[in-house]
Amino acid sequence: MSDKTRGGQFIVKETKCEAIFTPEDFNEEQLMMRDSVKEFVDKELWAHKDRFEKKDYAYTQECMKKAGDLGFLSVAVPEAYGGMGMGFVNTVLVCDYISGATGSFSTAFGAHTGIGTMPITLYGTEEQKQKYVPKLASGEWFGAYCLTEPGAGSDANSGKTKAVLSEDGKTYSITGQKMWISNAGFCSVFIVFARIGDDKNITGFIVENTPDNGISMNEEEHKLGIRASSTRQVFFNDTKVPAENMLSERGNGFKIAMNALNVGRIKLAAACLDAQRRVITQAVNYSNERIQFNTAISQFGAIRSKLAEMATSCYAGESASYRAAKDIEDRITEREAAGSSHQEAELKGVEEYAIECSILKVAVSEDVQACADEGIQIFGGMGFSEDTPMESAWRDARIARIYEGTNEINRMLSVGMLIKKAMKGHVDLLGPASKVQEELMGIPSFETPDYSELFAEEKEMITKLKKAFLMVAGGAVQKYGPDLDAHQQLLMAASDILIEIYMAESTILRTEKLAKANGADKVKEQIAMAQLYLYQAVDIITQKGKESIISFAEGDEQRMMLMGLRRFTKYTNMPNVVGLRETITTKLVAENAYCF
Repeated sequence: MSDKTRGGQFIVKETKCEAIFTPEDFNEEQLMMRDSVKEFVDKELWAHKDRFEKKDYAYTQECMKKAGDLGFLSVAVPEAYGGMGMGFVNTVLVCDYISGATGSFSTAFGAHTGIGTMPITLYGTEEQKQKYVPKLASGEWFGAYCLTEPGAGSDANSGKTKAVLSEDGKTYSITGQKMWISNAGFCSVFIVFARIGDDKNITGFIVENTPDNGISMNEEEHKLGIRASSTRQVFFNDTKVPAENMLSERGNGFKIAMNALNVGRIKLAAACLDAQRRVITQAVNYSNERIQFNTAISQFGAIRSKLAEMATSCYAGESASYRAAKDIEDRITEREAAGSSHQEAELKGVEEYAIECSILKVAVSEDVQACADEGIQIFGGMGFSEDTPMESAWRDARIARIYEGTNEINRMLSVGMLIKKAMKGHVDLLGPASKVQEELMGIPSFETPDYSELFAEEKEMITKLKKAFLMVAGGAVQKYGPDLDAHQQLLMAASDILIEIYMAESTILRTEKLAKANGADKVKEQIAMAQLYLYQAVDIITQKGKESIISFAEGDEQRMMLMGLRRFTKYTNMPNVVGLRETITTKLVAENAYCF
């Protein structure tokens, strides 16, 4: 494999801005794709937002058909099965721009193209792929994914649904109950997870939705948001499935489910981006039009602060999502070049960056909620009314922190996977961690560094924040070893540090690359966003680092680590936070839109 940074290695390696992909690097094909998706969304979804809020499930299905006709359901599907066979960045790009108008459609789209189609593309036999994938790619058929059960949520492998093989060995009979099944109301095929005998792990099956085959459903669920996304309980009662419809091999279901979720996580992050752009644009429009005390409210500092923070989070989310998407795409290409099948390459490529996928899922789903919340606040009383798009954006955003693994699970996964990678020797954490220990014992340098180059201080800050992570995580691992899993609060704090480092670094690198291409004076707003994001990140890392250190260390060790934390989070030159926000908002207000 090449010397490209492996998954999770960002925490111990310096990444050069030239090595990352940014939204400014989209090629002509990608820009055309983006524009055609935006046109579809504005015409079919945004213009009929009220229909989704009124639970018009038929309209969701109609729009899914149209998306199929336009090829949007087939972007990630190989050409051999009727798809466009585009790269991973394009998959993420379409997911981003198609998801901004309404969570109802975005859920239907994500459930169908991701967990509904992808398990067959990635784990199916040649016969299974030939039979099902072209219909799913064109939108002739829709897919759904049946994993969750009343007793099996985050603990997905604990499902009780049973699959029993017939005496002649030709069919399995599936019996059990599944819940929260997206697209259940209009799907043609289910990916169903069931347990054979007393197997330790569940097994995946492709099950066609024929009602006379023991398949029944409850009414549509009444939900806080994503109201026109079909969500039902599905009951299988002695449902017969041909033995050749087993997906992959027996007992491999848990692995299929977990890998499907990895891809789902980065796509879910992307699906929260255009929603933020639209909320920000709406909020800027409103604040420019709304006059109070003879002044547009966009001129008031309290509102300007909100707009700047909303734009900064969105910009950071874009920076990190496309950085990871391209890393995954490069890894897939590399594996294919080395002789792996498309299936194997894609699975391993995404698995390699599972840590980044979890980080993105958490960060961007929390940012979209905060963005919609501030959107309501800027609209004031109007924001609370169904006449403006803010309250539905806020309701729709709420599910993003729950599905594809809750944010709590993903926080623990990100650090847990990193420690596992270190144990396997894929990421050297121990070497850098012991160097940090030595540095803490040594005398700090008091020279004033030369920060004349753009981002010199910010990049040094990122290096120091990585040391803070290594110090905190390393200290916790030393103290608890393999029992660290039982200390969830420490894992959560460590993961917040990890998340902020990845997001801040991605934002700085994207902006540095942009400044090198266009000149720093042309991108002063982006520079302000990168600096503002880093400042907030340092604050979070200081707080979470302190919380961890005082919870697991005591005496001299605690004093030493707190001193280290202060050293690793100390600016030489503090940024002018209000000034940064002003720079960002001045541009937003002048352009009357999210314009980065």
